[in-house]
Amino acid sequence: MKEAVRYLGYGKNVADERTCIMIQESFSELERAADPRSICRIFDMEQEPDGTIITANMRLKSKSLSRNLKGSVKVVIFGATLGIGVDQLIRRVSVTDMSRAVILQACAAALLEEYCDTQQEMIGEELAKQNLWLRPRFSPGYGDFDIHYQEPIMRILDCAKTIGLTMTDGYMMTPAKSVTAVIGACPDRSDCPIAGCEACDKTDCEYRR
Repeated sequence: MKEAVRYLGYGKNVADERTCIMIQESFSELERAADPRSICRIFDMEQEPDGTIITANMRLKSKSLSRNLKGSVKVVIFGATLGIGVDQLIRRVSVTDMSRAVILQACAAALLEEYCDTQQEMIGEELAKQNLWLRPRFSPGYGDFDIHYQEPIMRILDCAKTIGLTMTDGYMMTPAKSVTAVIGACPDRSDCPIAGCEACDKTDCEYRR
């Protein structure tokens, strides 16, 4: 609920009763429509002096990503989606009730975030057995991590076959409520807080926690 209210732009303000009821109803609809799936692969990584990350036959050039992966020895390449049913629900509702569709969009974003957090916790539990700890997820489009990296990440994960996730020529994902990310794993637990907004340098974002 709190995340959905934030995505609706309320910031730290409390939503009115009618909006809260619509949010609850939207979550119920989305849970019936959603078919959440995820995929991940784990690779060794190297970091060159200029910050370039080499992993999974990719050379990732991004100062933001380089900072995020500081201290990591492996990376988790991750993809997740809520499924096409969520897109269909939002599209259908938007024809007749745009305000309700906006709330569905916010709730779907919150639902996807919660699902990714849960999957990351499960991955983290497995890696902890190797004394490795996960850093925050970092997706193409964050900071200077170019959205074009979406394509090789999805190819490495074979997202179309594994979770039904594809991409347009403009690097937009289908289904829309989907995400790809790079997650660092490092041997020093103190360097690995799980964070979202806290890992982003866009401090003027209206949706920031």
